Amino acid sequence: MADINAYHGPAEAGFGDYVALLKPRVMSLVVFTAFVGLWIAPVPMNPFVAFCAVLFIALGGGASGALNMWYDADIDAVMKRTANRPVPAGLVPKGDALALGLALSGLSVMMLGLAANWFAAAFLAFTIFFYAVVYTIWLKRSTPQNIVIGGAAGAFPPMIGWACATGGIGIESLLMFALIFFWTPPHFWALALFMNNDYTKAGVPMLTVTHGRKVTRRHIFGYALVLAPFAIWLGFTSVGGWIYLSVSAVLNLLFIAGGWQLLRRTDDQAQADNYRIEKRYFRLSLYYLFLHFTALLIQHWVGAW
Repeated sequence: MADINAYHGPAEAGFGDYVALLKPRVMSLVVFTAFVGLWIAPVPMNPFVAFCAVLFIALGGGASGALNMWYDADIDAVMKRTANRPVPAGLVPKGDALALGLALSGLSVMMLGLAANWFAAAFLAFTIFFYAVVYTIWLKRSTPQNIVIGGAAGAFPPMIGWACATGGIGIESLLMFALIFFWTPPHFWALALFMNNDYTKAGVPMLTVTHGRKVTRRHIFGYALVLAPFAIWLGFTSVGGWIYLSVSAVLNLLFIAGGWQLLRRTDDQAQADNYRIEKRYFRLSLYYLFLHFTALLIQHWVGAW
């Protein structure tokens, strides 16, 4: 017999739910690119200080994620891809997400300033502001260029890592920024090609919603062409070399070829095979960025050896 006194209300939030607020998958990319920017910089850092710096950059990235989930709870609840996030699922109150985001923002910036330098800390503060305010609050719901301009927030971490070591900005860090900045639109537009219904229901003006999939395919291919020269250029700087250039050449050929394949697709063809090519291109975009930064690390280690 069922216990009529049993509590059947919303589940109480656990530690994992608060961790989920920080968008750990996105944060892992922030941590990795920031680490690469820091490690390949020409000024060596004490390993413990470097570890602390990357940790505080990660906390700043998590703070951005929490603030994003606080503000976007209404549209997250509508989209299938995000409906199970802690706030729309009712596991974490919006106020808690906001408080956690603000607290981690202040903590990460202050501690990064003490561990590394105040230029890097100010850069981190600007990145959090850019993602939470410029992208999440302003651009995301107002323009199909949301992911183009807002993508800068995800491109700043290697520059912050570089600044932790050097106290400034170099052509190498600018090109790492450009690599992520021009990669971001085709990466997210490839996702939007097969998740367009989610964005339509939520009223988010992604390019697929405002201009259609055909225009989006043209933009993906165009950005793949623009991206390649910046990726290759990085190989001719002080952090590049034959290992990086070899990896980058192969990846950019694949990325451009994949973009051309998308460009030639019709909506009927895509629907007929359940967007198989679009999903494959999205996965390729993930490998593209990860392998570029991995190649930079390997190039640095081989050079040092």
